[in-house]
Amino acid sequence: MAKQTVRDLDVHGKKVLVRVDFNVPLKDGVITDDNRIQAALPTINYLLENDAKIILFSHLGKVDHKDPEKTEANKTKNNMAPVAARLAELVDVPVKFVSVTRGPELEEAVNAMNSKEIVVMQNTRYEPGESKNDPELAKYWASLADLYVSDAFGSVHRAHASTAGVCDYLDSAVGFLVNKEITALSSALNNPERPFVAILGGAKVSDKIGVIENLLQIADKVIIGGGMAYTFMKAKGYEVGQSLLEIDKVDLANEIMAKGAGKLVLPVDTVVATHFAEDAESKVVDSNQIPADWQGLDIGPKSIELFKKELEGAKTVVWNGPMGVFEFDKFATGTLEICKAISELPEANTIIGGGDSAAAAIKLGFKDQFTHISTGGGASMEFLEGKTLPGIAAIKDKE
Repeated sequence: MAKQTVRDLDVHGKKVLVRVDFNVPLKDGVITDDNRIQAALPTINYLLENDAKIILFSHLGKVDHKDPEKTEANKTKNNMAPVAARLAELVDVPVKFVSVTRGPELEEAVNAMNSKEIVVMQNTRYEPGESKNDPELAKYWASLADLYVSDAFGSVHRAHASTAGVCDYLDSAVGFLVNKEITALSSALNNPERPFVAILGGAKVSDKIGVIENLLQIADKVIIGGGMAYTFMKAKGYEVGQSLLEIDKVDLANEIMAKGAGKLVLPVDTVVATHFAEDAESKVVDSNQIPADWQGLDIGPKSIELFKKELEGAKTVVWNGPMGVFEFDKFATGTLEICKAISELPEANTIIGGGDSAAAAIKLGFKDQFTHISTGGGASMEFLEGKTLPGIAAIKDKE
């Protein structure tokens, strides 16, 4: 069922509570990457253009509520003040930051708002009830506003007070960012133009069991790279040396290979190194020839060519997870070449499912050459598994 979008709401003169994803990286109180703030601007600007009063709230980092000393340190480290200051530079309206998550100061700031003004509330995780989806907290936050808009795709897989609970008390809709994510990911899973090729990398099979199994039912080919490939190699009876290995998942890898016969594509060679370092001695070996005291850190040239061949003619591609240790330039070749090959496919629907693969594509300069790069690692993973995401399920259906 399609969800209401912000365009379905009458926001004129209304107080609109907007859950954004302002979980930006901070170093010594300075934002090092404002992409998540920029991603929320289409929804924020639409609400401003339509005379809304905007109350923004978001989590930032983690707050340990079990240890009082850690709680205070986390709160100091993850204060939203720098985020509000950066937002004020990006919009042409007054932005007021309120350093609390409830109480008279927040209520007075909200009640004093005029249309086309923004209040940014303190980090939602200052509240211990946020991650527990505390109904009393959700009801309080909802009481501040007339309407609720979810535009934090990176958090919709969590049933928190700010992502799901508030929907019990307010008419709700998704913002442009969340709607774009749902539309893009659904297009690949529900009605893909074929051939449909999925590429999965990253460290662990255990992180992607659900994704692999779901995509094996939908895609025409599922390519496996990255650290998790070595668990499959071990399942084939190969020596994997010091490579990343989940020994307790070898039987599962065998089951997946049996289910995916004819669909699953594994690396045929690998770049191995003496140790995990940028300057480690390295060489290329076949997948069944990894020396006992070496470790695999990237796919090899034959695997790159094999994967490129599997991608030829693809009309839908979903990629989640790098092919190797792309953070080290020496072992980024596999990820770079696959990234390049996907970006050059003519008229294909190409989607990156967030996380490290999104970071890799952006780092390697391919940000604008994909149909869609998801902003939510965990959320896009659960979407690709076919799971129901609580922060989307809670939004009112379109009539």
